[in-house]
Amino acid sequence: MTFSHLDEGTPEDLWRRDAALAAAPPLDLAGLRALIVLAAHPDDETLGAGGLIAHAARAGAAVHVIVATDGEASHPDSPTLTRARLAEVRRREVGAAVAALAPSATFRRLGLPDGALADRGPALERTLVEAVRDALGEAEDGGAAAGVVLAAPWRHDAHTDHDAAGAAAARVAAGAGVALLEYPVWMWHWAAPGDPRVPWAEARRLELAPAAKGAKERALALHLTQTAPLSAHPGDEALLSPGMQEHFERGFELYFASPPRDARATFDAVHAASPDPWNFTTSWYERRKRAVTLSALPAPRYRRALEVGCSIGVLTGELAERADQVVATDVSPLALERAAERLPDASAISWEHRRLPQEWPEGAFDLIVVSEVGYYFGPAELDEFMRRCLGSLTDDGALLACHWLGTIEGWQLTGDDVHARLRAERGLETVVQHRERDFLLEVFAKPPALSVAQREGLA
Repeated sequence: MTFSHLDEGTPEDLWRRDAALAAAPPLDLAGLRALIVLAAHPDDETLGAGGLIAHAARAGAAVHVIVATDGEASHPDSPTLTRARLAEVRRREVGAAVAALAPSATFRRLGLPDGALADRGPALERTLVEAVRDALGEAEDGGAAAGVVLAAPWRHDAHTDHDAAGAAAARVAAGAGVALLEYPVWMWHWAAPGDPRVPWAEARRLELAPAAKGAKERALALHLTQTAPLSAHPGDEALLSPGMQEHFERGFELYFASPPRDARATFDAVHAASPDPWNFTTSWYERRKRAVTLSALPAPRYRRALEVGCSIGVLTGELAERADQVVATDVSPLALERAAERLPDASAISWEHRRLPQEWPEGAFDLIVVSEVGYYFGPAELDEFMRRCLGSLTDDGALLACHWLGTIEGWQLTGDDVHARLRAERGLETVVQHRERDFLLEVFAKPPALSVAQREGLA
């Protein structure tokens, strides 16, 4: 898809007559506690999500606006303003616009290069991960990620920066389990009602109250470098034509909504489809991997072990032979039910329905086992998981991690990603490392971490 802002574009009157657009389901913002809005350029936040920002602020939600670039490339042929000067002006414009939409909002500019966000995906994701993590902390009294919403440009808006920003936001939202709202900007220009390239089934409509609509109008008027000519000279024409601006003068905004991933429903469905979904009991790969896991444990016995994501409890039963007590957790109640049925007499095992790291069990552990589950966390959750582990791991304890190195479809992290994060933790040292083509197993301990030989005085 290629287009130019100089193209005539789709008339707003055509969109106004579209029955499907008028009938789009309403956007459900019940329980909203924190809104994070990512804009690729100054003015995207107003064009695509200005009404949402104003609505959220008036509803008492915490609002955070992140603008990736300073928009210095909007007028490449301007004889009036240099790129540096244009960036300076646009920084002032967006600051004033955000204040007009939501005076209490926090506002952050990243200063990434305009037109090159496709090369800055990791930087964008790191910023969004931090913002989501902070917002989850703000919403913690509600106990659910459902109270946090991330809004970003639609990842198929056909502007390279919009697409890159939207793709980064989609990855972060999926990893963190928060709702994603994607707002189209240039789609209104190049698409037409019923365009099959547009995910109309995901469209949700936010009706703007007069106060929110008025705030959006005032904010848009502050983006003068985009809505009016810089001068009468060629190269200084308004980027947003009057026809383009009409798309954002409506009494509603449209979003493509992706609800937060429900981990419980996902893994309940996996266990409902099969009594042994990963062939723990029949696969030689799985039996051998468990043997490697158990042989890698540095101590012969443990006082209290935590197993994260126990599934049907096959590894749990073998850990119970090496520990006085095992706290086995899983996000799926069905998995725990199956596990308890498999081991009805395992008095040393406590089966606990928990979503970690949020619902962390109390007490200390001298063994924490994370086998094949780390990549189901998002980056923010993995950071929180590490903090929780360090807080509950005893000084003489061990953290064992084992992960598949193949492709993990539908999740943000890989096995290598998880172990790279573990190795980067300053509060841990590597005691055991075993890598095969299929999986990576590592054991970590708090410094000074002793090897098995050192523990026995042999080294």
